[in-house]
Amino acid sequence: MKKLFTFIICISLIPIVKADVNKHTLQFAFKLSLLNRVDTNAISPPSPSTRSIYEDNVYKRRLDSVQKDVPLDYNEYVQAYIDTYMGRKGDIARSLGLSKYYFPIYEKAFRDAGIPEEMKYLSIVESELNPNAVSRVGATGLWQFMSETAKIYNLKIDNYVDDRRDPIEATYAAAAYLKDAYQQFGDWLLAIASYNCGKSNVERAMEKTGGHDYWSIREYLPAETRGYVPAYIAVSYMMQYYDKYNITPEQSVLAMQTDTVMVNKYVSLTKISAALGIGVQDMALLNPAYKQLIINGTAAQPRRLVIPQISKDRFAVLYEVLNNPDAPVPAVQSATAKTLQAKTVLPKYYTTKKGETLEDIADRYGVDIEDLKLWNKTIIGIKTGRLQAGVTLKITRG
Repeated sequence: MKKLFTFIICISLIPIVKADVNKHTLQFAFKLSLLNRVDTNAISPPSPSTRSIYEDNVYKRRLDSVQKDVPLDYNEYVQAYIDTYMGRKGDIARSLGLSKYYFPIYEKAFRDAGIPEEMKYLSIVESELNPNAVSRVGATGLWQFMSETAKIYNLKIDNYVDDRRDPIEATYAAAAYLKDAYQQFGDWLLAIASYNCGKSNVERAMEKTGGHDYWSIREYLPAETRGYVPAYIAVSYMMQYYDKYNITPEQSVLAMQTDTVMVNKYVSLTKISAALGIGVQDMALLNPAYKQLIINGTAAQPRRLVIPQISKDRFAVLYEVLNNPDAPVPAVQSATAKTLQAKTVLPKYYTTKKGETLEDIADRYGVDIEDLKLWNKTIIGIKTGRLQAGVTLKITRG
């Protein structure tokens, strides 16, 4: 069930799709490492001696049973990729876990665009559901947009933001591209092929062969694209029949319910994290588009902030932070506390404890590391290494 909060001044909330997941999973890794993608240019069809654990008709029957609008043809090329993914069960398990967060976002965008929801599996071939993925040629995000194509589909890229990393913005852009490609070619597999190699390459292959479907023009497409569509079909198969291969979905670090706030000011994720009582790394993972961990919202162009669902009391604190970015952040009590001390302000000075780092202190009090260095000349040379115990630091401008 969606929650909708409304603030009249400065910010407003809109509902966001929530993953049906365990609410207690609130710890994140700061960055999802770039997963080892299947090289669609490197896999050859299996030799005649290669045998799979099922007869061919089993795979075909299963693919036919889950096929909807996108053809899921079965042949030796598809089988080669099924065999490859069966050897990478850990990657499939990880994608299954991440899909609980990302697929509801994809499905809504695809419904809005009027394209098949099963196109969501294409993102696994592209990035294995990693919003921070960057290819060797610079394609970025869950949907691996190149900067030129991103601009055509109104994805913003500047010093503060890269919408290619934004799950919502990038998915709507991918949906728009795929819809355009389908309207041009009249075939979903050709639309998928063009997503990999570009519409012009598909057009040339069609002109050379006179074909109007992927398999009839496949040999005239770039080498990578010859494997790209079979890989998509294989991923679609594995994501729906994973249990047949003893694959258990990993519990995703993103497995949580969220709300969305539209922010019309410049506010740091560090400060917002302090207001919510969660780590800045967690906020960065929910908001991967912000390159400098700063939301660059304006009245004319408010920016999206994704947050975990929080109490109304904590929402009031967040509201103050978003409307008064320079105001001190009230301290967050432990999870077992029954009340919040809404008027608590930052102490003016802080004495370091053994093992603490500048990053620890900055995160705790919602300030930037560079500000700490500015206010404390004696630590200018320190980066994020351990501090000595007993050092008194000024942590406000006062």
